[in-house]
Amino acid sequence: MTIKSPGRSSRALTFACALLLSATAWAQNAPMPAPMPAEIAPPRDIPYPGTLRLDVDATDTIRHIFTVHETVPVHGGEAVVLLYPQWLPGNHSPTGRIDALAGLIVKANGTRIEWTRDPVNVFAFHVNVPTGTDALDLEFQFLSAAENSQGRVMMTQEMLNLQWGAVALYPAGYFARQIPVSASVKLPDGWQMASALETASTADNVTTFKTIDFDNLVDSPLYAGKYFKVLNLGNAGTAPVRLDIMADRPELLEIKPEQEEAHKALLRQLTTLFGSHHFDHYDILLALTERMGGIGLEHHQSSENGTTPVYFTEWDKNADARDLLPHEFTHSWNGKFRRPADLWTPNFNVPMRGSLLWVYEGQTQYWGYVLAARSGLLTKQQALDAFAATAALYDHRVGREWKSLQDTTNDPVAAMRRPLAYRSWQRSEDYYSEGQLIWLDADSLIREMSHGKKSLDDFAGSFFAVNDGSHVPATYTFDDVVAALNAVQPYDWASFLRSRLDGHGPGAPLDGLARSGYKLIYTDTPSDYMKTSEMRRKVLDLTYSLGLIVGAENRLIDVLWDGPAFKLGLTPGTQVIAVNNIAYDAMRFKDAITDAKKTGASIELLVRNGDAFRTVRFDYHDGLHYPHLERDKNAPDRFELILKARK
Repeated sequence: MTIKSPGRSSRALTFACALLLSATAWAQNAPMPAPMPAEIAPPRDIPYPGTLRLDVDATDTIRHIFTVHETVPVHGGEAVVLLYPQWLPGNHSPTGRIDALAGLIVKANGTRIEWTRDPVNVFAFHVNVPTGTDALDLEFQFLSAAENSQGRVMMTQEMLNLQWGAVALYPAGYFARQIPVSASVKLPDGWQMASALETASTADNVTTFKTIDFDNLVDSPLYAGKYFKVLNLGNAGTAPVRLDIMADRPELLEIKPEQEEAHKALLRQLTTLFGSHHFDHYDILLALTERMGGIGLEHHQSSENGTTPVYFTEWDKNADARDLLPHEFTHSWNGKFRRPADLWTPNFNVPMRGSLLWVYEGQTQYWGYVLAARSGLLTKQQALDAFAATAALYDHRVGREWKSLQDTTNDPVAAMRRPLAYRSWQRSEDYYSEGQLIWLDADSLIREMSHGKKSLDDFAGSFFAVNDGSHVPATYTFDDVVAALNAVQPYDWASFLRSRLDGHGPGAPLDGLARSGYKLIYTDTPSDYMKTSEMRRKVLDLTYSLGLIVGAENRLIDVLWDGPAFKLGLTPGTQVIAVNNIAYDAMRFKDAITDAKKTGASIELLVRNGDAFRTVRFDYHDGLHYPHLERDKNAPDRFELILKARK
C-alpha cells in the first residue's frame, strides 16, 4: 500500500491551474489569422447588361507591345470587379500572364478613378463606379515577351499571334458566354490576318469583328503576318476549312501539290472518322517560324500551330512535326465540343480539374498519329517508328513506380510545364503519350474481340458525333466514356481503364503493340524518323544506352533516373568537354560507345558542372540502342488496318 503525503494533490492542482493560466495567456498573445476579404461574386448564367468594346493596337512589333483600349458598360454608384483571365483552356492551368499587364488606367466620364487589386486574387481589380457613370474606359498594355527567357514570343517584325485572353479584362459575376464583346485590331501596313472571328468591317488597317460573346472571343485567336498564304482544304459538311500560313520569309510558303493534297486528305479523314462537325468554318492557323515562340493550342473553330520554318520546303526532314495539325484539329471534336465535365468552367477564373485529360489529350494524341498516317502526312513506317519512340520512352519511365498516370493529370497545375530536373522520375503530363498507348490498347482489343467488325473508330464516330452542327459543348464523365465503349464492344472497360490509369508497371502498357502484331526491340541504328527528329531538335539522344541526351553547347538536357549516367553523378546542365581525351563531337561520342562494345574498353568523358571539371568512366559495353517495332507474324497486322486511309 502506498501512503500519499499530505498536500500532494493540492500541489498538483495548483501546478495544473498555473499551467492552464499560462497557456491561456500565451494563446491570448499569440498571432491569430487576419480576416479574409469578401469573396468575389461567383459567375451567374445571366446576360451582362451591355456590350464590351475592346480595341487592340498591335502595330508596335519592334517593342512587342499590344496597346489596349477597352470600354466596359456599368451602373453608376456600384462597385465592380474586373477579372484578367487566369485559367486558360488548352493549358489546363492558371497560366494567365497577369505579370505582363501594365499601365492600367481606369476613367469614368473622362476622369481617372483608382482601382484596387484584390489582396488574395491578384487577377481581380476592384473599381468603385461614380454615380452618373454608364461606362468605364480602360487603357493598358500587354507587354509580350521580347525574348524566350521572358516567356513565349508572340510578336516579331514579320508576324504576330493575338490571344484575346491576354489583352482583355471582363466583369466578374457572369458566365463568359453571357458577356457580349465588340472587338477590333489594328495591324501593321500590308499585313494579312486570319481568325475564326467574322469580320464586320476593315478600314485604315483596323479590322472590326462582329459582336461575339467573351467565351468565344477568347477561343478565337488571330494570326497576322507580312508573308501570308491561305489554302482552301475543302468542306466539313457545309463548313469551309482553311489552312492559314504565315512565315518568316516568303520562300518558306512554297508548297508542293502533294503536300497540299496531304492536308486536304487530313480534312477528309477527320470528317470520315467523326461523321460530324461543330463549326461554321474552321481555320488551321500555322506559323512557320524560328523567331516567334512555338505553340500547339486547340480551339473550337481554329487552332494555333507553330512549327519548323522548313515544314514545307524541307519536307523529308521533319516527319516528327507532322502530327501537330492532326492533333490540334482533332481537338475541335475531342476537347472543345466534347469536353470533360470537370474541365469545363463558366469563366476563365474558375479553377479547372483535369481528371479526364487522358481522354482529352491522350486519345487526341493517338488520333494525331493515326490521322497523320491515314492522310499521307506520315508513311506507315514513319507512324510505326513514332509509336516505337513513344513505347520505348514510357517503358523507361521509371517514375511510374511511384506516380500513376492518373496523377499526371495534375501536372498542368503542379508543374505548369516548367523544366524538370529528372522527368523520367518526376513525370510530367504523361497522360498525353502514355495515354496514346492506352488507346492503342483499347483499339486493338476492340478489333480482336469483335473479329475486326468494330474498332475505336466506332467509338469516335458515336461519342464525338452527337448533336451534329451544334456549337454548344457537350460534357462527359468517366462513366460516359465507359458506357460509350461498352456500346461499341461489351467488356469490363472500367477495370481496363482504371488498371492502366492507377497502376505502376513495371514497364509501359504495351499490350496494344503485341495485339497489333508488333513488339518493341532495340538495334544499334536509329530509324529515319528518329534520326531526322534528332537533327531537327539538334540533340544527341543516348537515352537507351548511356541514359542521357546531349543538347546545345554539349550540355546534358536529360538524364535517365537510375541509368548509367545518373549512377555516375551526371546531371542535366553538365557540359561534355571531351570523349576519350578528344574534344567532344556527337559522332565521336557514338563511335566511342560502338568501340566499347567491340573492345571492352571504358568510355571516358571529361565533363564540367559549374566551375568543377572531372572525368567519368562508363563501364558500358552494350552498344547503341534505338527503338523499333518488329513484326510478329504470330499475330495479325492490325496496325495495317489502323493506319490505312478510310474511304
